[in-house]
Order: sequence, then C-alpha cells, then structure tokens
Amino acid sequence: MKWKPDWFLTGMFAAIVLALLFPGPGAKGGFLHPELLTKGGVALIFLLHGMALSVERLRAGLFNWRLHLVIQSCTFLLFPLMGVAFLWGSSGWFSQELQFGFFFLCALPSTVSSSVAMTAAARGNVAAAVFNATLSSVLGVFLTPLWVGAFLETGGVTFPLGEIVVDLICWLMVPLALGQSLRPWARHWAARNHRLIGRVDRGTILLLVYTSFCESTRQGIWSGQSMKVLGTSFLGVVLLLAAALWTTGAISRRLGFPFADRTAAVFCGSKKTLASGVPMAQLIFGTHPGIGLILLPLILYHTLQLIVGGWLANHWVAQSPHPPDP
Repeated sequence: MKWKPDWFLTGMFAAIVLALLFPGPGAKGGFLHPELLTKGGVALIFLLHGMALSVERLRAGLFNWRLHLVIQSCTFLLFPLMGVAFLWGSSGWFSQELQFGFFFLCALPSTVSSSVAMTAAARGNVAAAVFNATLSSVLGVFLTPLWVGAFLETGGVTFPLGEIVVDLICWLMVPLALGQSLRPWARHWAARNHRLIGRVDRGTILLLVYTSFCESTRQGIWSGQSMKVLGTSFLGVVLLLAAALWTTGAISRRLGFPFADRTAAVFCGSKKTLASGVPMAQLIFGTHPGIGLILLPLILYHTLQLIVGGWLANHWVAQSPHPPDP
C-alpha cells in the first residue's frame, strides 16, 4: 500500500491557509455562523457514521479479548501517560495551547477508516481492527473528556466536565444512535453511496477545521508565531508516533500474538482520529481563542500516521508475502 496525497489532505491545508488569509466568514459573527455550523456539522458526521456502522462486522471480531484489551489500553491508558511524560520532558518548549493540543491528541480514540484499511492492506486481522476502532470511538466520547479534564485541572484550568460530556452525548452519541436505528432502511443506500457519504463527511470536517482556525486568526493567536512552532510541533508528533508504534509492536510480540493480530494492534493502537477529533475539539475547546493552535498537533499527526502507516503496510506485505490469514 503506497501512500499518496489525496484531496482531503490538500483541502485540510487549504482550509488552514484560507482561514489565515480570510478569517472573517468563519469567525464568530461571520456569515457561516460557526456557533451553529459546529454542532450541526458534528451531528451530521456522526449520523453518517451510524448509518455506515455494521454490527455484523463488529460481532465477527468480538471474542479476541486479549487483543482488544491491549489496543484499548494503549489508546486510553498508555498514550495519555506518554503524553504527560512527553510534556513534562519538553517543559518550556510549547505554549499553553500547544500543550493542550498535544495532550488532547494523546487522549483521543483511534481512527476507524485508516486503521481498518491499513490492517487489511497488511493482511492483518480486519475483524478485530473494525471492532476495536469502532469501540474506541464510542469509549472516546466518555474517556477523552475525562482525561482532558484531569489534565487541565492539574494545570489550574477550570473544566466544566459535566457540560462537556452532555454536549458530546447530545451531538455525537445521539446522532450515532439515530444513524444506527436508520440502518435497517438505509444500509443499502449507504453501501451504494459510500463515496458520497465519505465526501460529505470529509467536507464537513474541512469546514470545522476552517472555522477553528478562523477564530484563532481573528484573536491574534498566530501573530508572532514562527516556523519554530511548526518545527517543534512536527518533531513532537514524530516522537509520539515512533513511541506508539514501537510500544504496541513490543507488547504484541511479548504476548506472542500472531502476525495478523500484531498488525491490528499496531495500527489501531498507534492511530488517532481526525474525523472525531476535530468535532470533539470544537465541543471541548470551542470557546478557546487558541483552538486552531490546539488542533495543530492532531493535524500533523494525522498526516504523518497516513504516510508512515502506508509505508509499514507495504513493507510488511513485502517482508511476509504469505502471512497467516486473519
């Protein structure tokens, strides 16, 4: 599997540039009405996710509990602890907004689409990847704000955890459940139009990225920032991704997982979701003027995980042309 740029990555960076040049439409009070667009966009994304979610595929990967425990522990325990250690070790390198962004990245659930796609490309355990990536998305609604709240409060920042969780349930879980309830009637339409659904989903995320950076631009967050910020942020995500890949691989080998399970563990346990991360950031940090800077580590990590994941999948297939079937 060879990675190549796609319209979504190009569009994401284009959205950031547009926000830096023309912040007015997407900032508070602009004609895009971001205060309404944000929650409506989040609801649309998770409604589509619910319609596309196949319970049958989840059941196929249900009983491999050791693998599930490793993946979820890496996602929601090991990764946040790595984030704390990373920020402690890099004290003084990052502004407060970037510190929030790096820890938010570490507390996020795994991504669904690329975890499953890369596991399949590497001939790994696809059923387990589907199960864990989807379970991670659901658990993240509750565990991500808990971790973020604990991190912010240790830094003396007030965090309305109850309000945030209620917002996440209303705008993430309810549309997801509604989409799943519509699936008996909509699954055939969703299967036929999966490309259209993907475009609408990604296009909505691009709008949310644009509005996030618009407000940060208008508040002057980017003024005075230099290439040093981008360089240190990129170095940070490189270190985090390398640590995640090495750790998930080492744990899987230590437990004696077969090739297919190791592949699923590495891809699901090391990835972080942009598709859910941007909407969650809007709901958690939506009133923070530095939300664009908070999102920067996630955007860089998303890009890097696609490049490295594609290379790994291709490398593993080349090294093991006939690995065991999942």
